[in-house]
Amino acid sequence: MKKQILVDMDGVLADVYSQFIEWEYKESGTRLKIEELNGKTETEALPSCNKHVRSIGFFRTVPVMPNSFEGLKYLNEKYKVLIVSSATEYPKSLPEKQAWLNEYFPFITWEQMIFCGRKDSIKGDIMIDDHPKNLRTFEGKKYIFSQPHNLFISDEQYERVSDWKEIMFKL
Repeated sequence: MKKQILVDMDGVLADVYSQFIEWEYKESGTRLKIEELNGKTETEALPSCNKHVRSIGFFRTVPVMPNSFEGLKYLNEKYKVLIVSSATEYPKSLPEKQAWLNEYFPFITWEQMIFCGRKDSIKGDIMIDDHPKNLRTFEGKKYIFSQPHNLFISDEQYERVSDWKEIMFKL
């Protein structure tokens, strides 16, 4: 029987930082540099973060993380993959996230998509996420996907991965 792997969407499959930076630039004219965001939460680093995640079109037009198509396809052949996204906090994001997954990852079926509030009730053997709060309560093998907000967080409970090529190598 295949092991079940939970894959986060925003910050793992979807390059939300590029989207935040682009939307901030369009709104304010200020071009943020990714390295200036290191060690800060999204709300500390990105002045209009909360406004943007509640805006129509934000999640539908987010760029795909480099090598995530190949990486997720590889995982989908080897594991029972579930895409788990804390989407219900932003109700406008639900249809956008589903349409985005359908477009960019057509091999992922509707049965593999879980849009929820909290991830602590979703069970699996492996989890890949960029937020330590989601990993802390998970009981299986934990991988933290490097993003500016988590770069300086160190925890022996999970293993850090920097990109999709590294995920394919480790899994």
